[in-house]
Amino acid sequence: MAAAVACSMIPALACTSAIISAGATADGRPLLWKHRDTSASNNFISRVDRPGEIGYVALFNGAPELALDEAWTGMNDAGFAIMNTVAYNLPENAPDCIDREGVVMARALATCRTVDDFAALLDTLPRPMGVRTCFGVIDASGAGAYFETDDYKYVRYDLADAPGGVLIRTNYAYSGTPDEGKGYIRHDNVVHLLQSQIATGSVTPASLTEGLSRSLYNARTGFDADESSEQWVVDQDFIPRRSSTASIVVEGLKPGEDPSKMIMWSNVGYPPCSHVVGVTLTQVPEEVGPTAVEGAYSPLGLEASFLMDEVFPISRGSGERYISVEAFRAISDNQYRKSLEEYAKGPALRGEK
Repeated sequence: MAAAVACSMIPALACTSAIISAGATADGRPLLWKHRDTSASNNFISRVDRPGEIGYVALFNGAPELALDEAWTGMNDAGFAIMNTVAYNLPENAPDCIDREGVVMARALATCRTVDDFAALLDTLPRPMGVRTCFGVIDASGAGAYFETDDYKYVRYDLADAPGGVLIRTNYAYSGTPDEGKGYIRHDNVVHLLQSQIATGSVTPASLTEGLSRSLYNARTGFDADESSEQWVVDQDFIPRRSSTASIVVEGLKPGEDPSKMIMWSNVGYPPCSHVVGVTLTQVPEEVGPTAVEGAYSPLGLEASFLMDEVFPISRGSGERYISVEAFRAISDNQYRKSLEEYAKGPALRGEK
């Protein structure tokens, strides 16, 4: 009998994500990316080891007490990785229990080795599942897929069938009700910003955390704050939003590589106000771990929260929706430089010379 799944009380808001095949990347490793938006303002990374299960590292919600029962992006010792985005155009959940995605992903990380294993897990979960989401997964073979999943069923989209070797999801499912859901403009932002790199097979993890998650580009209007003299912009339909709390890229494996070579490039906090840190299956740097003095909060995420006050300096009325472009640029550029220093450590994290 399948195990029961507990309810979550932390609602997801809006996320942007992509799965990039090895053939579309500069390094020949597949990438799994999630730019997270949620009401949980702090995230941390932790290692989880339980008897009889596969060990893994994952992103968890910061909270007054340590809790490791809901994973929001992660990778495991078998080379399997998972993330999700809520799909608001799939059928609504049964009212007695919703928002179970994090629990399902924690279960997947503890038990799945392949994309097909995850499909089997979904097949055996009790109904209703309490999910309304696009689960994205990759495995050690380089395979990947999205599973657009509601309470009772799922539709699978394999990376091998994707044009250009890239799958993108925001907050609507391709299989859901047309023109409902959210994130259509953010989806087009990703398409526009990545198209040249996809065409040349040169996508990197930095393309995602540093290119997409720091971009104030709007595909509907063509506006790009980096090319504008505007001093203020409204926080509307950019990939980074005031509700953004992380940008995570799992860098997968080349054929035959050991899972220990995987790296989870982790920017916790509002991404333009933070920078990536390389996490491996055996090493979680202190700045992204649950090491705050009071409660389980990441220091890097808390630092980003303070810097956000400069990016969103107006608190009265609707002022909290206005971005100070000058502050945004100065802070993001500084954090970008730190990210590049961290990315340079990639070979050492894999044990390469």
